[in-house]
Amino acid sequence: MKLVSFLKGKEVRAGIVQDEFVIDLHEATDGGLPNDILSLIERGEEALEKMDGLGIFSGGEKGVYPLKEVTLKAPIPRPVSIRDFYAFEDHVKTARKRRGLDVVPEWYEIPVFYFTNHLAVKGPDETITGPDGSEWLDYELEIACVIGKEGRNISRENAEDHIYGYFIMNDWSARDIQKQEMKVGLGPAKGKDFATSFGPYLVTKDELEAYRDGDRFDLSMTAKVNGKQLSKGNYKDIYYTFADMVERASKDVTLYPGEVIGSGTVGTGCILELGTETHRWLKPGDEVELEIGGLGVLRNKVASAREEENHVLPSNGGNPSQTSHHV
Repeated sequence: MKLVSFLKGKEVRAGIVQDEFVIDLHEATDGGLPNDILSLIERGEEALEKMDGLGIFSGGEKGVYPLKEVTLKAPIPRPVSIRDFYAFEDHVKTARKRRGLDVVPEWYEIPVFYFTNHLAVKGPDETITGPDGSEWLDYELEIACVIGKEGRNISRENAEDHIYGYFIMNDWSARDIQKQEMKVGLGPAKGKDFATSFGPYLVTKDELEAYRDGDRFDLSMTAKVNGKQLSKGNYKDIYYTFADMVERASKDVTLYPGEVIGSGTVGTGCILELGTETHRWLKPGDEVELEIGGLGVLRNKVASAREEENHVLPSNGGNPSQTSHHV
């Protein structure tokens, strides 16, 4: 199933995508399912079974809206937390080499992550504004999983039971700010916390079984800037799987439904890694398009700070798509 969050008036509602329609789950079930995505995830298997049994809807039915006429938000507009790992070896090797560094032995011993701002999440078609004064704006092509079941000290063998689904993640980065602050040795913060994009759907894990390749998925991953493909990789090339990441994240800590775990950047998946001889840093007007097999396409356009200030926001603080309409 492909789950979405979409604007209905001034409210963000939970929906399910069926072909060219979005079904408002709360409205279509007369209140039988929650109207927000986090509550839906917290209901676990009960809600999944109810959604699976809904059958096929058609235009004109209660709670059914044309997909092209709704404004999609991030699948989880306000996740409980975001942990972003560093799990693709090719990216680690190349990105560190660009900075004149070798891969430290510890990287091969444990999967590591940092926490990013779970209150600065953007959805499909929302504009992205880099930090004021930053000139090295970059995208990062990632896949993320969502925790669907509470757990602590979860083994990698049982990790799949705790994963609800997956979506595309863009970990936007201000590389000049990141370069300065990481000299201190505490990890990225202000170079990262201005925006993270999710979308367009939260795809439940059962849908990815068709792509399974052992303990990984065979999912092509590409990134384009202004229609030109720059990045190409595959999730199956990851060094640490999501099972490894869940095991590490849950060590001595309880994970809760609605927490997000990012993979880190796939090999070739950012300008830092490719080098500015391949493409300059991003600037206002650029459109970044991330695509992952089975998960759809996530597009965002870079805006200047002035454009963002002049943009009229709905009361819930989101940015409407310039090509969509409110239900």
